[in-house]
Amino acid sequence: MQSAIVLGGGMVGVSTALHLQRRGWSVTLVDRKEPGRETSYGNAGIIQSEAVRPYPMPRDPATLARIAMGRTNDVRYRLASLPQHAGPLLRYWWNSTPERHREATLAWARLIAYATAEHDTLIRDAHADNLIRRAGYRLLHRDPAALEQAIAIAEENQRDFGVTFRVLDGRELAKAEPLLRDDLPGAIHWLGPWTVSDPGGLVSAYAGLFERLGGTLLRGDAQTLTETTSGWSVDTASGRIDAAHVVVTLGPWSPQLLRKFGYRIPLVRKRGYHMHYQGGRSLDLPLVDTANGYAMAPMAKGIRITTGAELTSPDAPATPIQLGYAEAAARELIEIGSRVEPEPWFGTRPCTTDMLPVLGPVPRHRGLWVNFGHGHQGFTLGPATARVLAETMNGEASAVDTSPYRLDRF
Repeated sequence: MQSAIVLGGGMVGVSTALHLQRRGWSVTLVDRKEPGRETSYGNAGIIQSEAVRPYPMPRDPATLARIAMGRTNDVRYRLASLPQHAGPLLRYWWNSTPERHREATLAWARLIAYATAEHDTLIRDAHADNLIRRAGYRLLHRDPAALEQAIAIAEENQRDFGVTFRVLDGRELAKAEPLLRDDLPGAIHWLGPWTVSDPGGLVSAYAGLFERLGGTLLRGDAQTLTETTSGWSVDTASGRIDAAHVVVTLGPWSPQLLRKFGYRIPLVRKRGYHMHYQGGRSLDLPLVDTANGYAMAPMAKGIRITTGAELTSPDAPATPIQLGYAEAAARELIEIGSRVEPEPWFGTRPCTTDMLPVLGPVPRHRGLWVNFGHGHQGFTLGPATARVLAETMNGEASAVDTSPYRLDRF
């Protein structure tokens, strides 16, 4: 029986452990916390099957100027931290030309095509249907011209990739969400995505399935990973464990571990914040307010507001300026109530400079594998990339060409 250690208990790691387990592998999942407590916990809770294009970096001078002057809530930055972001951001900008973005989109869309199907299998096996709603979400536009532009892009995505949507004018939006103010231009209702009332809870449900099927969950420190004569070992609360293979699924912390073995993977680390609100009105479906760079979604703990990207140092204290702006903008739309938590949650999205995940074997180190760098879509893509990696590790033919995701492309 093949053996593997999976380092990282987020959506990507838990899904990887399950897919290997289903192929008869003996798998131990190691994390410093309980599964689903890091980045997988803090997202907007949308399995985005419509997200067929990765997020490029803006290249037009007007948008870049608004970001530089702090006049957009989508992206903010701490000036003191910019030097450490400069190199990855320059590569990200270079890869965001229309031609290179089209190439990235082809590789990205191949993975997105499997997102809901792979989640569906795990949801049913984990008995987690109570957390799922299969009714899509809405993309709100406050400016009529922006709505028309978004409709044109949606039509292009429908033509090229088959995603489905419905355009709601202001009257239809007010009927669908009667608690919203009724003077808005309209929204795009993406019909295919699924929404989750407790993202961390879904990861926990998958982890529970892994344990019920005989998998082992241990607390441990990934930085203790050591190559041995027969494979790999790592220190855990239960002592040292060994396996022939190890998979690094540590999200934004993956490059730090890989540097120990001589690999340098550039990442754009985008911090995001969220907060829950109770005591006000709720929404029928999640709503993304494009003009103000945030999403709000009805969840088990209340309405959750999640922010865009903050470029800062990994160890920098919380500066939830974006959350404050988002909260004020949300209150213009609906009465959301009062804050639930005393302090906002924050976490980091691991975005590669070419917008594609890092997936597959690590050169020069036998038995070392990676699955990270999903950007804003780790929650969506975790089961899909886990399947592709498990097929590769198990010597199976994969339906997806894995060459665009290989680590040695860097």
